[in-house]
Amino acid sequence: MEQFQIARDDAIKKLKLADHMLTITYQLVQDPKLLLAVLENIFHSLNNAMNSILYYDRLFKRIPILPDSFEAKLNIFKTMCAPRYNIKREYIDLIRDIRDIIINHKSSPIEFARKDKFVICSDNYKMKTISIPDIKKYIAQAKLFIIDMSSIVEKNEGIFR
Repeated sequence: MEQFQIARDDAIKKLKLADHMLTITYQLVQDPKLLLAVLENIFHSLNNAMNSILYYDRLFKRIPILPDSFEAKLNIFKTMCAPRYNIKREYIDLIRDIRDIIINHKSSPIEFARKDKFVICSDNYKMKTISIPDIKKYIAQAKLFIIDMSSIVEKNEGIFR
């Protein structure tokens, strides 16, 4: 199995896990901290979907050797892959937004749960809230991105069987 196929399968698994955590596990546990775990799974899903397209293009030598850093991969994806496959700008913005939320969470001095929301405060007390409707919107957009990604990488999949 090729690298792009592994990344595609991982993207689908992580998105299913995030959806299950939100619809089933969260309903049982009712802990807003779980929303952050759902968000991390959505990010891993989006990252794997992006990597799948990058590995696919690298296999056909359409892009240079991939660096290890996320920012460099996102830049190559944005400048070389997205225009080639008509990938919507909103998907790139989604990946960046979710990553920013996760980074802000890791560096935040204060975070707390309030009702059905998880609140992250930055050093200057700028607040970012994560709610169930936000997560549902992220999952819906991620599903559309994964559908688009699958249609791109499955075109020549028969070559690698």
